[in-house]
Amino acid sequence: MVRWSADRGLQARMLLTMFLLAAVYLIFINVIMAMGVGIQGVVLIMGIFLFIQYFYSDKIALASVGARIVSESEAPELHELVGRLCAIAGLPKPRIAVVRTDIPNAFATGRSQSSSVVAVTTGLLRRLDKSELEAVLAHELSHIKNRDVAVMTIASFLSTVASVIVQNIFFLGDRRDRESGSLVAVWLVSLIVWIVSFILIRALSRYREFSADRGAAIITGRPSALVSALMKISGTMAKIPREDLRRVEGMNAFFIIPTGAIANLLSTHPPIEARIAALERLEREIL
Repeated sequence: MVRWSADRGLQARMLLTMFLLAAVYLIFINVIMAMGVGIQGVVLIMGIFLFIQYFYSDKIALASVGARIVSESEAPELHELVGRLCAIAGLPKPRIAVVRTDIPNAFATGRSQSSSVVAVTTGLLRRLDKSELEAVLAHELSHIKNRDVAVMTIASFLSTVASVIVQNIFFLGDRRDRESGSLVAVWLVSLIVWIVSFILIRALSRYREFSADRGAAIITGRPSALVSALMKISGTMAKIPREDLRRVEGMNAFFIIPTGAIANLLSTHPPIEARIAALERLEREIL
């Protein structure tokens, strides 16, 4: 019998990712300060970004895809299903949101287990049967139990700062800064920080999907239900209009299946074939 246990591999990767990102960001801050940006300005800007990202990340994520929190009276079956899975997983029940889109997907967000949100799309609800929906919800609850949603939120905030600088640096500063080349130097440092952060966060994101798949299989006791759901979702994704997919690409790291195909090194998710193979191995262990 496979039982729930802390994923030491995930915990080690989260710790290593945070350590490496901290080192990169300290270099980033020192270089920015060396270019003439005062410590007060750096602390103020980063403090504002951190505050917004940490305390409002769930609201930003939900708003970006048009998700709406639903009450028990509005979605009784969904609330009942999530409540039962939370009892099995030993989790407080999260808030539940629904996104009105034909894209079949789901995600979890929030800075802690007690302030988390699980969101599902109407496209997902229409296409999956009860056991498949249960498996997808268990996958999202596993992310919350593993606390990797919070780590991903914190890890991504300075990457966001670097990205903003990369995109807007030449609108900042005066003519002397541009002519002296200091803005170009800041832009290059910001670009390097963003690239390193991008790769580290995606490497962590790919591993956490395997861990959440395993958690879903343990919670439901039916890895085959998640296999069926993953195949159904990935098969449907190819039929969704490209313009619809582009609207939600910014949430790829949090979705159960990404909305676009990207090379493995840059993808937020491992190949679907690898996830299914891992679940099939778990099925044999359980049986």
